[in-house]
Amino acid sequence: MDGQVVRHRGRLLAVTALAAALALTGCGADDSGTADSVAPAVANGDAAQRDNAAAAPEAAKPGEPQKGGVGAPQQAGTGAPDLRVDQRAIIYTGAMRVQVDDVDAEAREVSALVTRAGGFIGGDQRRSADADAVAELQLRVPAEKFTAVVDEIARRGRQQSREISTEDATEAIVDLDARITTQRARVESARRLLARASSISDLVSLENELGRREADLASLEAKKRRLADLTALSTITVTLVGPAAKVTEEKDESGFLVGLKGGWKAFVASLTVLLTVLGALLPWLVAFGVPVAALLLVLRRRRKAPISTAGVSAPPPVPAARSAP
Repeated sequence: MDGQVVRHRGRLLAVTALAAALALTGCGADDSGTADSVAPAVANGDAAQRDNAAAAPEAAKPGEPQKGGVGAPQQAGTGAPDLRVDQRAIIYTGAMRVQVDDVDAEAREVSALVTRAGGFIGGDQRRSADADAVAELQLRVPAEKFTAVVDEIARRGRQQSREISTEDATEAIVDLDARITTQRARVESARRLLARASSISDLVSLENELGRREADLASLEAKKRRLADLTALSTITVTLVGPAAKVTEEKDESGFLVGLKGGWKAFVASLTVLLTVLGALLPWLVAFGVPVAALLLVLRRRRKAPISTAGVSAPPPVPAARSAP
């Protein structure tokens, strides 16, 4: 009995010692593995921090924006729209009036200026050749040289007026591009269906549909070419006037006196038209009206003249009827 208890205690001690040894071995392995993995991580973190410190600017200068900040441009491919002015399609239109000493000579100089700038003359209208001469030129110049050409023309004489207007056609061009792409796909689809047509009715129907789609595509492409022309070449209407030319200024006036003045002008204009028509009809009235009036007068007098009874015998008297007795 005592021998069995001793053997049981021996086995229990052996199992406990074995478990303790295994636990110590596992802890050592975990500690070594953790140390081995932590050391490279710390080293890598230090290296990363050193790299970031080297890549950062040495000292932030006042007033200088940081890279990647709010003022930095957005990277391509982020999907954000490009709102820079130089990336937008702007249509420039200008009109100016300049008084010069010699209209013809300055008109030739302006034409040469536009040609040197890479543009051309779109229209040329001139009136008179004296001191009150007027030349109206329609110039087409590249958009990037619009301001320079306008300023140069203004310096050639005494500028009397200048009007500059702009129109942003960016959204219209983007919309046209999308519609053209869609319409081209529709045209190609109609062509594929036309190639597989198996009957005369299908062939005729598909040909008509293809013609309509191609016409719509041509219209969209023409609109895009027109916008491209307006954005590439700006339009400037220049009026060159001589020293004696009158300056016409239009003022926006309103009120009772202005209305009275306008009404009087309209009355005088209407009276002038009436007198002109009357003067044109007067010879015809004299030529035909006088004979007609004389004829009517003669007829009226004849109608009022008394009828003569001379030479007409009176009818015999009729005897009175007698009554019966």
